Amino acid sequence: MIRGPRASTEEYQGWGLRMYSSSQLDAIHDATLEVLRLTGVEVHLEEAVDVLEEGGCIVDRATKIVKFPAYVVEEALASCPSSILLAARDPRYDYWMGGKHVGYTNFGCGIMVTDPETGEVNETTKEDMGRTALACDAMENVDVYSTAVVARDMPDASYDLHMLEAAFLNTSKHVHHIDVSSGANARKMFEMAALIAGGDRELRERPLVSTLVCPTSPLMLHTVTCEVIMESARWGCPINVLSMAMSGASSPVSVSGTLVTHNAEVLAGLTLAQLTSKGAPAMYGSSTTMFDMTYATAPVGAPELGMISAAVAELSNYYNLPSYVAGG
Repeated sequence: MIRGPRASTEEYQGWGLRMYSSSQLDAIHDATLEVLRLTGVEVHLEEAVDVLEEGGCIVDRATKIVKFPAYVVEEALASCPSSILLAARDPRYDYWMGGKHVGYTNFGCGIMVTDPETGEVNETTKEDMGRTALACDAMENVDVYSTAVVARDMPDASYDLHMLEAAFLNTSKHVHHIDVSSGANARKMFEMAALIAGGDRELRERPLVSTLVCPTSPLMLHTVTCEVIMESARWGCPINVLSMAMSGASSPVSVSGTLVTHNAEVLAGLTLAQLTSKGAPAMYGSSTTMFDMTYATAPVGAPELGMISAAVAELSNYYNLPSYVAGG
């Protein structure tokens, strides 16, 4: 492949709140399109493969590899809303997400909790879920409630539905459900939300719940990820496609290299959402960090996570998309 020299009038030395110049963002975007076009993404849901193929992607059914022509990705990006409503049961807490407005949410989904009275550490329950929702409801600086813990005392087949019930009963803010177990349960969640909103149409106008999925790094959209993306798009409820790549393990060791594969995973998910339902509300998400080789963990308090999150915010502005970045 012949590559010509790249014209650039902007360069940065060192690092700041603005991590990349516009020329460097162009380079990341170009490299992402190359990865999507030449390497592709492994997609594990036949229905999703069908939608992508109908939308212009090149499919290898035997390997489950889907390759994305540049025009398909860029048309999908053009149809993504630049701002979205995260509606609340109490309209006073509606949150309009987009542009350079900054809002805050709590972290999740914890699976252990310390009892504040006894100091004992126990598995989280549906009751704990309700308590965290109630606490965040009272916090002025928490704009949106993200499901903070997992209802581990509920059946595997319905724990996520119990989590949503506990959230709706204990907060009047928007609920961002970040642990949806299947497309079927996502549908039931939206049916629950529609009953509160007053109907399916009313839920589309005022989406009281949004969802989050994580591509499997590197470069894979697994079955549940695809199901939740597609179900969210059909209901018109915002979907957060959030990569959790680990620099040096499931992505390249450099920040820029990690951003390319991270970007490819997110754009693949957003493209699936738009091909499922054009104009589907979506967020560009990130909890990508570095891999701690000493402890074999993904530290969300690492400096590299802050650097990557800053770069992701720039990328979301580059694409004119709402962004959601994690930190700790």
